[in-house]
Amino acid sequence: MKPLLLIFLIVPLIEIYLLIEVGSAVGAGMTIFLVVFTAVLGAFLVRVQGISTLARVQRQVARGQVPAMELLEGLSLFMAGALLLTPGFFTDAFGFMILTPPLRRTIIHGIVLGRIVQPNVSSGDGQASDGSRQRQPEQRVIDGEYRKID
Repeated sequence: MKPLLLIFLIVPLIEIYLLIEVGSAVGAGMTIFLVVFTAVLGAFLVRVQGISTLARVQRQVARGQVPAMELLEGLSLFMAGALLLTPGFFTDAFGFMILTPPLRRTIIHGIVLGRIVQPNVSSGDGQASDGSRQRQPEQRVIDGEYRKID
């Protein structure tokens, strides 16, 4: 709960600071233009990449494959669009980073897939690749008898 609260407090403060700094350097009109321009450019890029990602999803499904990476990229594009439509330069920077395909895939692999896939691979003898003991899954056997009643 606390990290989320800090994000909601710190990000707007950073945005306000950057808007004031940019506004004092280039003027209020140009700052407003830049904020609107980045939102419009970001929306266009998200749309183009979203259509491309949707086409890849359809190709994967047509081949009978699960489009997991494409769906995660679609979610990432949605987040990028939200960041880019939020007025400010700090959130725009993160939105444009997510729009960069190699960086987006690296983020997906590092954050999302790293949480799903276990990093320790077992060698089959209960030892993980780092030498620690790996817990074996419990096998449940339920013993019972039955009889057929007509």
